[in-house]
Amino acid sequence: KVAIMGPTGSGKSSLIHLLNRIYDYDSGSITIDGIDIRDINKSWLRKNVQIVLQEPFLYSKTIKDNIGVAVTSSFEEIRSVAKTASIDHVIQEFDQGYDTEVGEKGVTLSGGQKQRVAIARTLILKSPIVVFDDSLSALDSKTDAAIQKALNELDYPVTTLMITHRINSAKSADQIIVLDEGRVVQQGTHDELIHQEGIYKRI
Repeated sequence: KVAIMGPTGSGKSSLIHLLNRIYDYDSGSITIDGIDIRDINKSWLRKNVQIVLQEPFLYSKTIKDNIGVAVTSSFEEIRSVAKTASIDHVIQEFDQGYDTEVGEKGVTLSGGQKQRVAIARTLILKSPIVVFDDSLSALDSKTDAAIQKALNELDYPVTTLMITHRINSAKSADQIIVLDEGRVVQQGTHDELIHQEGIYKRI
């Protein structure tokens, strides 16, 4: 798990867009298992590098359909990823449960509920690389922590990249990268960075 932090405009989202080749780069390289991503088929790359956006798009369908839209899944699988995304207990409280229609762009759900449905929709694909582009920002700290814990307990190997502004979210990462003005200015674990002068300690 890698956390990516930095002030607004420091290049966090640009880094993510490079990773799944929304942008291409002119120099240097980004590799996955030693292979330059420019040598990897874009459709394969985007299937295996899933990004959960800060403002996700939901279809005017049921919650169940939104979670399972990209892959044929059983209800048990849909409910399992909803539990990991800490949204199952909320869905159970709706009159129609998983058959609740979310409305145009998910208008009937709160920001945090939409984000958790989008997280569940991503996790059901079991992609080996998952990127959270500040997509836990609308959640309270308790829910954020519950999702982090559940991600650590997934039964398949996954590399997680997480753009965050919360120290509590970053603390559990194996590596923290701090960006400023498009450059990496700090890199290390929480225990290492908290003792260095710099952006991380100031945050």
